[in-house]
This record gives sequence, C-alpha cells and structure tokens, in this order.
Amino acid sequence: MVGSIKSIFIVIGVFAMQLGFSQNNIPNLHKKGNKTQLIVNEKPFIILGGELGNSSATTMESMEPIWTKLTDMNLNTVLTPIYWELIEKEEGKFDFSLVDDLILRARKENLKLVLLWFGSWKNSMSSHAPEWVKLNQKKYPRIKDDKGKSHEILTPFSENNLQADLNAFQKLMAHIKEFDQKNQTVIMLQVENEIGMLPTARDYHPLANDAFKKEVPAELLQYMQKNKAKLVPEFLEIWKTNGFKTSGNWEQIFGKGLNTDEIFMAWYFSKFTNKIAKAGKDSYAIPMFVNAALNAPEKKPGEYPSAGPLPHVMDVWKAAGTAIDFLSPDFYNPSFKHWNDLFTRQGDPLFIPEHRFDASAPFKGLYAIGHYEAMGFSPFSIESVSDAKKEPLSKIYDLVKQLTPVIESNKGQGKIDGVLLDKENQLQIITLGNYEFTFKHDYTLNWSDGAKEEKWPTSSAIIIEIGKDEFYIAGSGIVVTFKPLKDKNLTAGILKTDLGKFENEIWRTIRHFNGDQTHQGRHLRISAGDYEIQKLKLYTYE
Repeated sequence: MVGSIKSIFIVIGVFAMQLGFSQNNIPNLHKKGNKTQLIVNEKPFIILGGELGNSSATTMESMEPIWTKLTDMNLNTVLTPIYWELIEKEEGKFDFSLVDDLILRARKENLKLVLLWFGSWKNSMSSHAPEWVKLNQKKYPRIKDDKGKSHEILTPFSENNLQADLNAFQKLMAHIKEFDQKNQTVIMLQVENEIGMLPTARDYHPLANDAFKKEVPAELLQYMQKNKAKLVPEFLEIWKTNGFKTSGNWEQIFGKGLNTDEIFMAWYFSKFTNKIAKAGKDSYAIPMFVNAALNAPEKKPGEYPSAGPLPHVMDVWKAAGTAIDFLSPDFYNPSFKHWNDLFTRQGDPLFIPEHRFDASAPFKGLYAIGHYEAMGFSPFSIESVSDAKKEPLSKIYDLVKQLTPVIESNKGQGKIDGVLLDKENQLQIITLGNYEFTFKHDYTLNWSDGAKEEKWPTSSAIIIEIGKDEFYIAGSGIVVTFKPLKDKNLTAGILKTDLGKFENEIWRTIRHFNGDQTHQGRHLRISAGDYEIQKLKLYTYE
C-alpha cells in the first residue's frame, strides 16, 4: 500500500512538472562566466524596464491610459509598487484584486512585472503602512531621534513591526505563486524601497538603545573575519582604525561616532529586511533585491537616508541579508560610472531599477547593459512621456531587444563592452578580441552638424565580439576607429560593414556600407539621432 501511494505521488509530480509547475521552473538567477543572468521562462532575460510613478498603479482606472505608452516604448518589463496599505486595509484581511488585475493586464500586453514592496519603508518613511499600523504606535513603534521625538519611520527593532510586515509579504508571495507561477509574469521582487535612517544617524528608541549596548553579533564579526581581504575599503578602514577587534559592543569594535551609528543601523535594517525576504522566498523563491538612495559625499549620516544598502556599508548588508540576492542603485546622481563601479566592485550583479527619466537615461541604460553586462535598466515615472514612440528609449530598447540572444550567449566571457560619451567625455578606448577600439562622440567630426553646439547630447554604444575579427556595434552618436593589439606595424582595416537588424533572432543585412559611410574604410559611424546595429568585419595589412 505504501508503495502504491508513493507511485501515485511520483506520477502527480511528473504531471505537475510537465505543466510547468516544477519549483525549479521559476524566475531565477544563473551565473555565467563572471556575470549573472536573470532566467525567465527558462531563457535568459534582460529587463528593458520602466518604473511607474508612485501612485499610478493604485487603481486599474488610473493605469488604463498608460499601457499603450509602455508597449510603444518597447518595454518588456514594468516596475510597479504594491502597496501594503491597499492589500491589507484591515489587519489579517487581504485583498489581492489589484495585484491580480495588474498581472492579467501585463500578460495581455506581453509584459513582465517587477513588483516593488512598499511595506514598512518607502524612501525611508513608513507612509505606505496600513492605517491600523499607523494608528497604534504603542504596538507598532516608530524610530526616535536623539531628542526623543518620534518620526514616521517604523523602528526595525520591534518584533511587532517585523511580524506585521512579514505576514503581509509572505501572504503576497504565496498568492503570486498560486496565481502566476505557470506564466511567470512576476519575475522579481524589490523588498521595501530606499530604506534609510533620518533625521539622525541611528534610532534612539529604547529598543534600539538596548541593542546598541549589546555585543556586536557574532554573525557580523565572523563575516568580517572571513571576508577581511575583500571588504570594501571604507568599511575596512573603520575596523582597522579601531584595531581589528573581534569582540565587544558597537563602539568598542567601530569606535564612537556617526560611522558606528550608521553601521549599527545598517545591520538591523538588513536583518529586518532579510527576514521579510526569507519569509517571502519560503512561499515563492523568485529573485529579491533591495535598492538604495545614493548619498551625496558632503552629507553626513542622518543628513541623507543613511544605513541603507549603500556601497560603503554593503558588507554589513551582505552579512545580515543572506536571503537578499543583490543591492541596487537608484540614480538621481550624475556620477553614473562612479556609483556603478562601487556597486559591482565585489563582483555583484548590476540592475538599475530606477533612474531619473532625463535625456541621458536611454544611453546610460545601453552603457550599463554593455559595460557592466547589467541585468536591466529602468527609468522612473515612465508614463510621463507624451509621444512614447518618438522617445530615444524606445529606439535604444529596440536595439537591445534584437541583440538580447547575442548578448546573453556571450555574457560573462569578456566579449562585451560599452561606452558612454558626451562633451566632457568625448573619447573612450576599449580592447576587445585582437583590437583596440577608439570610440569618439559623433560631434568630434568637424563636419558633423552638431560639432559647434555648446551642449552635446549623451551618446553610447555596445560592442560584442562574435567571432575572429567580427563584431556587432549598436548605439547612437558614435565614431569608431581601430588598431591591432599584437603587431603595431600592421594597420587595421574594414573588410565589411553591414547595417542590419534581427528578425526572429536571424540577422538580416539591410544595407552594405562603404565609401562615404565608412569615411573610405577608415571608421564606423552611427550619427547622433540614428539608432543602428552594424556588423563589422576587420582585417590587418602591412
């Protein structure tokens, strides 16, 4: 009898797998070479995203005029908030109808969703907590500043705060699994939003004060000792200054001051968020990440949303956040390369869930996907455009969409790079295969229409090595020249340049370039305002 029952369960399990319900057949992260791929419906996926404004998805009526804009901009993914206050208006009573409506409509539009959990914290504040949480401060306490004043930020030191958020998130993830696992419309979750401590560097609630006096958790100290050789330098220096101690309370290990206050809060923010993420993954284990509001260098902890998942405390977040897959930057800061370098310096994957939707955004997105081999990119308030089809983002996303199979097949192999150019950064040199490539802004050509303009538009390109001496170059506003790497006595020439496109993942040449289009064989050019993929074959001669 036991054998018969076991056989029945095996048959049921095989049938479920055939229907696509295998636990492994869900969105997941896969390491390829030295980079990370997002796998959706068992295929590599690059997020060509856009994040909705904070209140756009509060009703389906407010969303109705937005869907066409999203598809017209060639998005494949929408990042949308899910609001704790709307799904659990009464404690213990859940309404997922808005979530279901978003999923169903996204499927209809052939779009994927990354859901942003606006739970305990959104831009530091607890503005999206339900009324029953906000109105019961005794049970659900808030942080206190150094003068004992409460602020609208739930303290991470309260078990009641944790359990209320955790219960809602776990119920949400269980519902998404039941409603969406087969289709995989929801592909990732952002847990909370731009967590950070204000207006002081640490919480002075009595629960926080008690924790601050205690020993630094062994879990953090063990992580620090095990990873000492690769800790970020800012964090390592604080530990070093205080003698690399391996036991003691927070001030004994890290010294007195704002840096210690921030490290302390980073640990407890991460610990809280990790418990939320783990509970969600226990229900449905799709990728989960956290995002950071970037700090200005002249600001001190507490003057910016400190202790969030920022580069200088990323080791603390990693030590506590074992269920969190990666940390992500939100960009309202012009230093794009600088911050991305910091987020990726320990070999972590890059995903940019939010970027100011300015004129530079599309080109920075292409650069991130090229240079950092990012999993995706997403401007904020994506619905704010008037004519979506004319947006440069639409044209850049179309290029990436065509190239995605080529990008993902070469990912992590040292065969992909990208450039980002403007008037202040007119030139960039990269090496790939057997060649040195010099990329210049299109306006560096003295006959270019915009060469004398006071302000130059941002331009960018991605380059992919696909074979010996053969490359795809795609982007806008660039001029490329070439040199052989090995033999400096040789000259690199263009054997063939074709303008083309991918149709059903098959390359089709539209036009063969030569003569004026290649400056008589001396360069490859994609003019500013044009958005092209060119297939390039080089050779060398004496």
